[in-house]
This record gives sequence, structure tokens and C-alpha cells, in this order.
Amino acid sequence: MHSFNLLKKAVIAAVALCSFTAASMVEAATWTITYPRPIDDSDARAQYPIALLKLALDKTGVNYELRPSDRILLTGKAMRQLRENREVNVVWSMTDSQREKELTPIRIPIAKGLIGLRVFVINENKKTKFDDVLSLTDMRKLIPIQGEEWPDTKILQANGFNVFTVPEFREAYDMIKQGKGDFFPRSVMEVDAELEVEGRRNNLYLEPSMALYYPTAMYYFVSSSNKTLANLIETGLNRAIEDGSFDALFESTYAPILASLGLMSVKFSLSRIRYYPLRPLLLILLYGINQKQKLQKNK
Repeated sequence: MHSFNLLKKAVIAAVALCSFTAASMVEAATWTITYPRPIDDSDARAQYPIALLKLALDKTGVNYELRPSDRILLTGKAMRQLRENREVNVVWSMTDSQREKELTPIRIPIAKGLIGLRVFVINENKKTKFDDVLSLTDMRKLIPIQGEEWPDTKILQANGFNVFTVPEFREAYDMIKQGKGDFFPRSVMEVDAELEVEGRRNNLYLEPSMALYYPTAMYYFVSSSNKTLANLIETGLNRAIEDGSFDALFESTYAPILASLGLMSVKFSLSRIRYYPLRPLLLILLYGINQKQKLQKNK
């Protein structure tokens, strides 16, 4: 009996030691989190999503390595690789029902709806086409350029636009420079950085008096088989929301851009309501400060 008790104590001690070691290993484990490599390291459009992801991971207290994929991955390709658990394990993108069906979205809108506010890059030689645009009906007579796999394309088509599609966004800029299509709707999150690269040259012109808005959200997505990573990122984002660091990062990034576009009066607030893919029924044409002059001219 004495030997049995000694054996029992030894087994309990061994189990306890194994449990402690396993817990220590989990705590000390390093998560390798890979996101799509942008077109170049200075791509300003990727800086905010990467910074916010880093902030969220920091809030969880886990050890992690955040790194880009080995090769450049545009959104469509990155989504396909994510579905197959290849090359990347997190991607940020505007949501739609197909993406939410195939992947796991973290339902916190990282851009606070700003992704749905679209201003128009046009060819300077086509400026006069926009002088008589006073409604969505007028707008539908013009041809927008969009990416083949973008959710925006479906939204515009569902709202009666004849959309000209291209494989990726740089080709859309080439089309505008060549006078093909009428306008390239770009999120206010993207357009400033892109025009810096493209240069406000080659007949590129940012139409100053109007914009389109559709309610949508940009989410982080992970593989449907990686619920643990989804929970980790969601936990970190919620902690950043609660302590105000989420808002601070958002405002420091986008307040200067909104000011440069004359949109500081537009208010964006983070709702705790989770954004689901919306049916593309609501499309709003917004007018800027120059619209009064256009209305007066058309009386």
C-alpha cells in the first residue's frame, strides 16, 4: 500500500509538471501572423491596417511575429490563398456575402465605414461631363471603372451602372489616363496615397464637388479553420476600442486626409453593432461645397 501511495504521488507530480510545462510553452509560444505583402513597402494604403493589427495583437499580450508574405499579393489572390491556408493567415478587405461565406470575418469595421465613401478620379479632359450631374440618374449615364473581383463592382452594377472592369487598380488608372471610361471611384482612404504615386499628372483629376457613399465595412478575415486567431484579433481590437487607442490611431491617420479632401465635416463613429454584408440597395450621391454653384448655373 505504501508503494502504491508513493507511485500515485509520483504520477500526480508528473502530471502537474507536464501541465505546467505545457502551459508555459503555450504562453511562451510565438504566433507567426502573415499578411499580404503590398505592392511596395511604402504603400500608404497598407500602413493603417498593419498598424491596427499590430495594436490589437499588442493588447492581447501574446508573443507574435507579424510579417508580410514572401511575394506581392493583391486582394483577390490573397483571399484565394487564405481560403486554402497558403502564404497568409490574415487579410483585410471590404466585405461581401461571398467572402463571409468562405472565410471568417472579424466583425469590427476597422475603417468605420470610411471605405464606402468614394470620390472620383477622372480624366481632366472630361471635367465638363460632371457639370450637369445633379442626381444618381445623371450619374448612371457615366461609366465607372472598377476591379473584376471587387465588391464595389457588384454594388454599382446592382444600382444600375454599366461598369467597365479591369484586373487590378493600376490598370484602372491607365484607363482613365487614356480617356476610357468616365470615372474611377476610390475610397477616401486610398485616393490620396494613390495619386501621390500616380502623380497628379497625365490628365488625372480629382472631381471636387461630389462623392458616392454606400454603407459597407472593411474587416480582417482569417481562414474558416482558424477560429483561435479570429478570437485573438477580436479580443485585441475590443481592448483597443475600450481604452481609446483604436480611435486615436484612426483619427491620427485619416483626419489629415479628410481635411485635405475638404471632408472634415463628415463624422464617422465606430458602432458596436456588427456590420453584416448589406444588400447593395443604398447608394447616395453626396455633393460638396461647389454644388451650389452648379445648381445656380442649371436654374
